[in-house]
Amino acid sequence: MKTLIIAAATVLSLVGCAGMTGASGPQRTVGQAVDDVTIGTKLKAALAADPELSALKINVDTTQGNVRLRGEVKSMALRRKAEDTARKIEGVKSVDNQLMITG
Repeated sequence: MKTLIIAAATVLSLVGCAGMTGASGPQRTVGQAVDDVTIGTKLKAALAADPELSALKINVDTTQGNVRLRGEVKSMALRRKAEDTARKIEGVKSVDNQLMITG
């Protein structure tokens, strides 16, 4: 029941934001906003479930199925792994990998 209430509150908050147009981009429908939240949630869960990526601070932004990854990783291999993880999420159209390698 608690999960249902949280999901309903999330959808209602997205309904209020869905029609907004800002400097960041075009209007999104409620469905697109919900899809973006779903993609972001699935990706964050996948990153958290991966022992190599879970300890890293990776920010995920999703707009109309386009994912942007920002933050720091320790190697090129982990940068690629985070991007590959994002590409495997259903609904992802593109990935803008802005992760910085800190060595």
